[in-house]
Amino acid sequence: MTFKPTAAQVKIRDSEEMGMLILAPAGCGKSEALALRVQGMIRRGVASGPRRILVATFSNRAKDNIRERLRSYLTPVELRDKVTVINFHGLSARLYRSHAGAIGLDPKWNLPESDWVREQCQRAGLNFGQSGAVDKLLQRIKQDALDDVEALRLIEAHGNLDAVEIEKLRVREQQLTYDDLPRMAELILARDEVADLYRAHFAAVVVDEFQDITPQQLRIINRIGAGRTTYAGDSAQGIYSFAGARPEEVLARITDEVGEVIELTESHRSSPAVLAAVNALVPLTRGTALTCAAPDTWPSGGVAAMVRHRTAEDEAGWVVKLAKAVLSRAPDQRIGVISRIGSRRRFADATFAAEDGMEVHRWDDGVLDTDTARRMKSVLAGMDAAAVLAADDSIEFMRDLAGFHEVQDPADRLALADALSWALDLLTQGETPAAVSNRIRIGNNSTLLTKPGVHLLSGHAGKGQQFDWVVVIGLEEGNVPFFEAKSEEALLEEARVLSVMMSRARHGLVLSHAAAVPALTGRIFTKEPSRFLTADLRATLNDANELVRWFEAAPWAEIAKR
Repeated sequence: MTFKPTAAQVKIRDSEEMGMLILAPAGCGKSEALALRVQGMIRRGVASGPRRILVATFSNRAKDNIRERLRSYLTPVELRDKVTVINFHGLSARLYRSHAGAIGLDPKWNLPESDWVREQCQRAGLNFGQSGAVDKLLQRIKQDALDDVEALRLIEAHGNLDAVEIEKLRVREQQLTYDDLPRMAELILARDEVADLYRAHFAAVVVDEFQDITPQQLRIINRIGAGRTTYAGDSAQGIYSFAGARPEEVLARITDEVGEVIELTESHRSSPAVLAAVNALVPLTRGTALTCAAPDTWPSGGVAAMVRHRTAEDEAGWVVKLAKAVLSRAPDQRIGVISRIGSRRRFADATFAAEDGMEVHRWDDGVLDTDTARRMKSVLAGMDAAAVLAADDSIEFMRDLAGFHEVQDPADRLALADALSWALDLLTQGETPAAVSNRIRIGNNSTLLTKPGVHLLSGHAGKGQQFDWVVVIGLEEGNVPFFEAKSEEALLEEARVLSVMMSRARHGLVLSHAAAVPALTGRIFTKEPSRFLTADLRATLNDANELVRWFEAAPWAEIAKR
């Protein structure tokens, strides 16, 4: 079927304004609009001669997604010769390798091939809280354009001795981390002669998911393409403050920079019933209410419901029954079972694990390429967990077992390093090597995690994805919003996390909560429904009995085709 752009997408493609902001809530055709935007600029000769268009993304998944969309609108030669698609860390690494000498740095320092700070925390035997404090401090300080001497001075002034020792070790080992790369890139681009090179090379810049970038990353982009950048995203989907993102601040700066703002308000993803529920959260998220692009094409208009359970165990059993009911009628459907945090989802995980014959994908399991999975399974098969945990350096012990230093390809080294660190975390939590091995799935995030069946995931992991059905579980105070969220800004982001979880749904959405939830210690806690289940939201939702009646009457043959 030939895709027909909407009027707003055509306007985005044809506008000659170089600075543009595209406000695009979930499911409104943002990726299509960006691909059309790049096509329009190339057709108008913006990237003439050797000049190119830089497309910068937040993640590898987003990079792969936009590249795939561009293939539908550009010739292979145009994509090869006129467009550079890269994520922010890749751009920073390129700047460092090419121009570190411009600020007196050694370009041969080691680029990150794993979460180096996390590994040092593991090596030092730090607990979860101590590791988190180190990571947050280093990340926060390195959000500014500081050299290594200035950064260390601020770390020492804070008084976290673990962070001080890790930072000193990093410098001694000439190692860069994922927090150091953008810091170095900003320092390098502060040199006009370097910034001028990149401004001359890139005629225009496109930034996907502006709400996910940090002010530091925005400053990097501004040094390359200020006034010539197209930004796309939705501040109401900004849920990465823990990674340094500041959606409101970034949006304000972008709005001052650009010459044109275009808003997409039609959803091409979700049914009218799902959209009504998502729209009910707009007063909490400061987002935009959406209309359904083709409401008559959704069988029975879709469905959104709320279910209350006595216990979290009852909830888990009910969700399994719901999944069976969907998959028995439409086997190719994808069902996302999403919790704000993974520990609240453990009841559903255990109940699904006990089911035979149901295809279940747990997103926080190790999803590895074939070679890495084979190597990991071989290592785990003969592993003595006690010996690993008793080793002076558990990470290096595991790397020796896996033959890590024999692996030459950088991508393979990164995959194996991440897999070994993931396995060590589970071993530290008491998992056996056999249990860790059983949690390894072979595939990749663009194939395995788009398969039919049940997908178990946390709220942040599903951003950018969609499911035919979404069941949001654990909608209780303390989980949604998370108990640590106290400030107005933190509660705003918690509401946005809920909105992101809900807006993954296409046909149907179920919001679920329990009156009693056992803690990890076994103590039973009485829970109140989330404050986000407002009267306006409840008014859009069916109850459990109405959901059953909808199931019985729904045209499942049509649902399966859509």
